[in-house]
Amino acid sequence: MAVFHPPSPFHRPHLPRARRPGTPRSRALPRPRTVRRRAAPGRTLAGDLAVPLGAVAAALLATVLLLTGRTGHATHPSGTAVTLAVALAVFALLTLLVSALARPLLVPVVALVSWMFYDGFVLHQRSDLAFQQPDRTGLLVLLLAGAAGAGCAAAVRSLRRRRTG
Repeated sequence: MAVFHPPSPFHRPHLPRARRPGTPRSRALPRPRTVRRRAAPGRTLAGDLAVPLGAVAAALLATVLLLTGRTGHATHPSGTAVTLAVALAVFALLTLLVSALARPLLVPVVALVSWMFYDGFVLHQRSDLAFQQPDRTGLLVLLLAGAAGAGCAAAVRSLRRRRTG
């Protein structure tokens, strides 16, 4: 059985100080040191929620493209390549915007999630992921868009640091 003792009061150890002769002793207690904690730089809610919000935006974009008929399986074969290029450009713009908000380590995740929605719902329309030439091209474009967004965000952060300090 454990025996609990009342907690002992917290006292600072006595450290004698050398004082000059003739100076009176101070009876005032020293002020306790307070530690001010500031938020870590760059910790924002947008950075934490960039991947989920980007996934929701990519899902909505894929839905809009499916409803408007701007996907890979258009009725006219000549308009399919132009339609896919427009869809890929819109997904690249979305990836660029979301990766500018996301943390730099999450940029590949943002690009991969965007590619999954583009490949699964725009190119193949049955949520099938493939790795043929159009799929690889889409992945490369979206990874480059993510890297561009992360580069723009890093440039903005460095300019802010220069101005503040």
